[in-house]
Formats: sequence, structure tokens, C-alpha cells
Amino acid sequence: MLRHTKRFQKPVGTFWRSFVTSVQSKDCKETWRNDLVLKELELKYGDLYRQENVILSGTHTHSGLAGYFQYTLFIITSKGYIKSSIQPIVNGIVKSIDVAHKNMRPGRIFVSKGEIVGSNLNRSPHSYLNNPEEERNRYKSNTDEQIVTLKFTDLDGDGMGVFSWFAVHPVSMNYTNRMVSSDNLGYASYLFEQEKNIGYLPGEGPFVAAFATANSGDVTPNTRGPYCINTGERCDYLNSSCPIGGTRMCVAFGPGNDIFDSTRIIGENIYRKAKELYGSAKQELRGSVHAAHQWVNMTDVTVQLDSTHSVKTCKPALGHSFAAGTIDGGGDLNFTQGAVEGDPFWDGIRDALLGAPSKEIQECQNPKPILFSTGEMNWPFPWHPDIVDVQIITIGSVAIVAVPGEATTMSGRRIREGVKQLEKNAAFTNSEVVITGLCNIYTHYITTYEEYQVQRYEGASTIYGPHTLSAYIQHFRGLARAIAEGKVGELPKGPEPPFFSNLFSLLGEPPVDRSPENTTFGDVLQQVHPVYKVRDKTFVTVEKFHNSTSTWEVVHTDASWETRFYWIKGTANQSNATVEWHIPLSAESGTYRIRHFGHYKQRVIFPVITAYEGSSHTFRVTKTLYSL
Repeated sequence: MLRHTKRFQKPVGTFWRSFVTSVQSKDCKETWRNDLVLKELELKYGDLYRQENVILSGTHTHSGLAGYFQYTLFIITSKGYIKSSIQPIVNGIVKSIDVAHKNMRPGRIFVSKGEIVGSNLNRSPHSYLNNPEEERNRYKSNTDEQIVTLKFTDLDGDGMGVFSWFAVHPVSMNYTNRMVSSDNLGYASYLFEQEKNIGYLPGEGPFVAAFATANSGDVTPNTRGPYCINTGERCDYLNSSCPIGGTRMCVAFGPGNDIFDSTRIIGENIYRKAKELYGSAKQELRGSVHAAHQWVNMTDVTVQLDSTHSVKTCKPALGHSFAAGTIDGGGDLNFTQGAVEGDPFWDGIRDALLGAPSKEIQECQNPKPILFSTGEMNWPFPWHPDIVDVQIITIGSVAIVAVPGEATTMSGRRIREGVKQLEKNAAFTNSEVVITGLCNIYTHYITTYEEYQVQRYEGASTIYGPHTLSAYIQHFRGLARAIAEGKVGELPKGPEPPFFSNLFSLLGEPPVDRSPENTTFGDVLQQVHPVYKVRDKTFVTVEKFHNSTSTWEVVHTDASWETRFYWIKGTANQSNATVEWHIPLSAESGTYRIRHFGHYKQRVIFPVITAYEGSSHTFRVTKTLYSL
């Protein structure tokens, strides 16, 4: 372990991937303003990469950066619109597309699918059971265990990349984690790329492995299920709470001994199946690439249920159960899941601070008891989006449906069926329809009408009301029909969303940094031991010395799974960082060192940011303590 004093000034551990015109990001609880990326692409490539054929899809890790969304609810919960978060993300996405563009060459694509059993769990089974029995009987599980994989090769058959979709929330690194992490899907990507890109650091090799989430809205990787952490008893089935401590004490646990072990297990399961499908893929995709995109005002969509009945969507609103959280992280207050009535205490506070919901929105959102009527809250900016994206890209017989939110298991199934079963058109009947979630903009959850009635967390977070799913299906079917009939050019563009230029940050100016007495920035506070034996749990450096050339080789970075970086903000403007490397059994014997790079802030008339670095003593890694 290496400890030294520092102040960290930049994001760590984030890297990006591109695949043709689809970009996948390791994001936080929201996706974001993609106009910044599209403007950069337009400057470089004209109309080659544009709104219609670029999808920004978040893997949805809950351990990523925040502060890159423009609506008030997310500004408040992310401490503002943080330019130092968004600019590296934009730069990374554009750079990944640049690399993909420069390395583009003729190739072949193969599709395959299989099942991963035991790596996901429905966290709202009571809501799922409210779906029609005859519909549920068509499926063997209350989660989608299907994984769909696209294999990319050049014309000689050499592998170029893989793209996989699996329905699971990346929350193996649960709410207790304070480090940047790409979670289980990111670890699957890491394993696949490390195997294919031998000798490369993470994110730098030619082979790209992208793992996206599918219809994972009600799906957790914490497969041991929820327990009351204060008593060890099972949580209440209906509202996921505990007799003592409420929802905060009800926590689901993964299959491992801790969050790192659980992330490893789930990630390895996904990686192994994707690798198997990659190796056995034989069904080649043939045909053209098509793309269709529309802007939709989701607050005012009329859905025709049959020849005589129609329904409408609503202005956005969040229900009381939204504040209860989930078994992957409950709320701190006395809210519970499954609330179909309001609470006079909290409703009174809301009315005094924000105003009461209108009768119109309450009737439209029924039976949701509204906690925040976000569609009627517009200061200083709208609290939720009205205008959202709907988008489909087809590659031969594969249709990628870009959903701007978190579809539950059954919602995703209905979207897939809705796209495949186009009346009077067989173009999508035999297609493989893939749900890719959290695309382009974030609209919270998408439940079925029946799940919405139960009003657990997912239903309370279905912001456009009980007919949200039907509205999305209607629009996705319209896009699919336009592609099938060759009429994409006739699609109306739809009302474009607003883009706010005067966004603000709620983060204060970082204070200047101080080092303890008789030390300077970069000084090592706790040195490494002179020798380590390779074993499962210990610490090591990330640079290896080569005697033949007298040079140091970087063998791991902060993007490596084996490394961990902790920064603890201390008192009196002093802080400590800890760097760990958990030595893999594959580590080579030799001489190593730890190095750390950072920045500290001083004020000399005006703020000055200064770089520093620290290095440990050299030490040996050996297979046995007797080989010195």
C-alpha cells in the first residue's frame, strides 16, 4: 500500500468505446445532453455522423461521474452542471469515434444469442405478478436471461470487436462504494479486451468489447436478494422494508463476499457467455444499415388502444415510492415502496415549498400519489424533459431499439414484440430486436400499465403516467414501419428539445491545498514492504522494471480492475490518497514501483494549480519468498 498527501483534480478510470455509429458510455444515474457530441462530430465529419445514426447509450453504472444533465431535478442531485465532468466525457466520446473512423475497414458481422442463468434477479416481483397470467406463462423467468451478441471480424475472419446486451443493473458496486467504477458490465468488457489485446493497457488495444444493458429496469445483480441488515431477516415482500429502520435497512446482496467479489462474479459470468457466443457465432448478418430518429413530446401523446378507445400520456411526475428507493439502495426517510396514497406530512411540506399538483395531473397520473409534480415545475429550468428521443438502427436483420429510459423486464418484452409484429409487413417478423437502454436522454423508468398500478419504485418513477409504455411502443412501431417500407425520409422530425446555455454549478470553489508540516506534495507517507509474495489479497505497484533496457513499463493504470484509488478529503485543507494493486496470480516476478500523479491548488494572488508526483521505493514481486 502506498499513501501520500494530495488533492485530486481530475476524473479517473473512465474510458470510452465506439462501434460504427453507436457509442456506449459508463455513466451515472442519467444520460445527458448529446448535442455537444453531435456539434463536435459535425465540425469534423459534416453530416456523416448525425442525430439519426448516433446512439449514446449509458451502461448505467451507478459509480460514475455526475453533473452533465440540464434539467433541474438532476442539477440538484448532481450538485449542478459541472463542466469539468462533461468536457472529458465529450472529448472521450468524440475521440473514440475518431479512432473508430480512422480504423474502419470492410468486415463481417455475426449474431448469436444464449442465456445467462443466476446472474440477475427481479427486485420488484410483486409488480411483475400484476401482469396478465397468460402473458407471464409465455416466459420461464421474471427476468430476461437472454444475452445477444454481435461479433465483428474483418474479411479475413480476424476479430475486431464484440457488442453484447444483457438485462442487469450495474449496481454490484452498491451505494456504499465511493470510487469510479464501470461495475459488472465494465468488468466483462475489461476481461474480454484484456484477453484479446495482449500487451495493451485497458482501453488502448484494437479489439473493442462493448457490453450494454437491456430491459433491466426491475433487475438487480444482487442475486441473494434483500435482507434487513440490522436483524438478518428477510425484508417485507410487498414494500421492501424492515420492521426497524424501514427501507434503509432493506438491502440486497450479491453472490460474492463483498461488492468487489460480487462485481467480479457477475462480470465473469457475462464475459464467459459472451466469449462462448463469440466463438460459436455462425449466423451472418446481411443487408443494409438503416436508421430512424424522431423527437417526441411525451407529455402529449395519444395512444389508440383499439378502434374506439384512446388514452394519453401525462406531464411528468414522481410518486411517493420514488423517495423510497430500491433494495439496491433505499431512501433515508419514511417512504415505502407500493404507496398508492399520499402522506399528509410530506404533501404539506411539498405544497408549502413547491406548490400542490394540479387536479389535471393527479387524475392523469392516477393511481400514483404525486410527490413531485415535475411537469409543472419550471424554475430555474424545467425539472424534467418534455421532448425525448425515439430511435432505431437496423443492421441486416438486427434491430437496435434505443430506449430513453429504464424499461422493466415485461416492458422490454412488449417493445420487442411490438416492433416485430408489424401488421401487413413481414420485414421485422424474423428479426432479432434488441433493447438498449438509457439512450440519448434520461426519462427514468418505463413499466407496464399493470406494474404501474402497484406503484413500487419503478412505477412511481414512470414519469409520463400509466400509458408511458404504450406511447413508446406506438412510436417505435412507427419508426420500424418507416424503415421496413423505405419511408424514413417522410418521418416528421418532431419538436426539438430546448438546450439551456446558462446552466450553473452548485459546487463551491475548491479550497487551496496544504501539506502537513515537514512534508511536501508527493512525499510517501507509508512505504511498501521490500518484497511481496503473489497471493489473492495484497498490494503492489503498477510499473515493472526491465533490466535489459533499464526502463520502466506501465503494466496497470487506474482503469485496471486490479488497481484501486481512494481519495479521502481531510481537515485543514489536507487530504490523503491510497493506491492499491491487488496482485493477480499471473503477475510476473520482478522489480516494481508505485507512482502517483496529481495536482494541488495554491493561491498566489490568483489560484495556481501545480502538478506533482510521488513514487515508492522499488521492491520485488516473486512467486516464493525463498527466490530472492
